[in-house]
Amino acid sequence: MKRAGLTGPELAEATKEVDPAGKGISPATVGRLTGRGKTARDRCEWDTAWFMAEALHRRTNAPLQDLFAIPAHSTVTVERSTPDADQG
Repeated sequence: MKRAGLTGPELAEATKEVDPAGKGISPATVGRLTGRGKTARDRCEWDTAWFMAEALHRRTNAPLQDLFAIPAHSTVTVERSTPDADQG
């Protein structure tokens, strides 16, 4: 947000431009995801993250991986030939 020169409410407004429905996300949601208080959250719905990332990307041209900490691939959900419980 700092690189894009946007406040939380301005980012929320910018997400309306990238939301096909034109609704965007609320300033309160932006605040929860960017804040550090007791209502702060470190996870959100995929659409919420995408709208924020796309709005920021349009203003900064930054790659997505620079905008969010994208979790590494986990092997826990990868299909295996032997179930985890059978690996004893």
